[in-house]
Amino acid sequence: MQLTERHIPIPISPKNRNMLAHIRNALGSWLNEGETAVRFAITHIDETHYHCEFGVLEGLDQCIARELPSIFEVVPRKFECTEAFNIVLIVPTGIGAEVGGHAGDATPVARVLAEVCDILITHPNVVNASDINEMPQNALYVEGSTIARLMMGTVGLHPVRSNRVMMIMDAHEIEMFANDTVNAVSAARATYGLNCPKIIQLDPPLRMAAEFMRSGRAAGKINGLERVLAVLDENRDDFDALAIASVIELDEETHQAYFQQGGEMSNPWGGVEAMLTHALSLLLDLPTAHSPMLENHNVANFDLGLVEPRLAAEAISLTFIQCMLKGLHRSPGIVTDADAIRETGVLSAADISCLVIPDNCIGLPTLAALEQGIPVIAVRENRNMMKNDLLTLPWAPNQLHVVENYWEAVGVITALKAGVSPSSLRRPLPATYVEKKKFSNTDAHQ
Repeated sequence: MQLTERHIPIPISPKNRNMLAHIRNALGSWLNEGETAVRFAITHIDETHYHCEFGVLEGLDQCIARELPSIFEVVPRKFECTEAFNIVLIVPTGIGAEVGGHAGDATPVARVLAEVCDILITHPNVVNASDINEMPQNALYVEGSTIARLMMGTVGLHPVRSNRVMMIMDAHEIEMFANDTVNAVSAARATYGLNCPKIIQLDPPLRMAAEFMRSGRAAGKINGLERVLAVLDENRDDFDALAIASVIELDEETHQAYFQQGGEMSNPWGGVEAMLTHALSLLLDLPTAHSPMLENHNVANFDLGLVEPRLAAEAISLTFIQCMLKGLHRSPGIVTDADAIRETGVLSAADISCLVIPDNCIGLPTLAALEQGIPVIAVRENRNMMKNDLLTLPWAPNQLHVVENYWEAVGVITALKAGVSPSSLRRPLPATYVEKKKFSNTDAHQ
């Protein structure tokens, strides 16, 4: 079983309408039997095509592949529930985002946005900072593909008090690195009461390799996923969430260059990690997160000097797993039953008040918001390598708000929460428009 990333050009739909259905239909001609898409982004829209990059899982049993829901499936929400104001905060993994493109450096954004909402729903890339996870108390730590399905209306989220977090780790050839991972789990058990029922060493290990797509997005290849699935099937009743620690193959020159270039290079590990967790969350409907293990003593002994602040959390860690353990400790359950999604206490698409993203980013959450009528706030200052113009999409009036920075985003959120049109806070205030509609005498008597 193999997981890879592919570039697929798809012809543009007329006036960019019905994009999800259009892309889903076009994708059918690109996938073979036993293949399914688990991750998706539009990296660039030109005059004729959507240039898409897909994470594709190959080698699935054909029966399983047919039963898996499409990542493009939408269940339209009938209304927005206004009892609470809940924000989804996304910084896509592996796109070189100025804020959130490195080791949890979007955490300050998450903490500020959490102050102006009831629940903040965000994903590991935003708050994972190696040994640090300072996500706010009212935040839900949710893997990215699950957030997409939440906004599509196909799953709900059920907050929990705690999870039983099972750890799968590589049988590392250097015993010290394996011991460090076990010690990190023990530290979590001793300090914040993590329930880890079992640590399983995978031998032979999961094979993960980091690569960059031609767009510049971080991605990679994964082999051996069937061994992980076999272990999970054997222990299915023993855990509620899954943590994985494994080596990600990357040449030492690139590893060192990442820290030496002062944040100019996109994080090379995050993309292939997202591919893995997207696939497992889709297959298992369980919270999942991954952290890399150090490859060898050379990498562990790199003298990195003083690094750019956004990279510092990675530079000081040996195991990188404390952030995901803390996140998974209380990550919400994934609800797939249509009747259960409507139960009290389960968050659904109807409960999402707005989506906050970096400008130019078009992935499943953006397209889900477009389809579901969810307001979107796009932040220009969070520069990244995506080359899309969000203004070309067929938004409803006042649905898309493009702002300069996250400070301004907080202002728009506050206005939306208050039921105030954000444009009414700016001057000059446009003239009130009156549309005249004339009827003939004949029309008036019909």
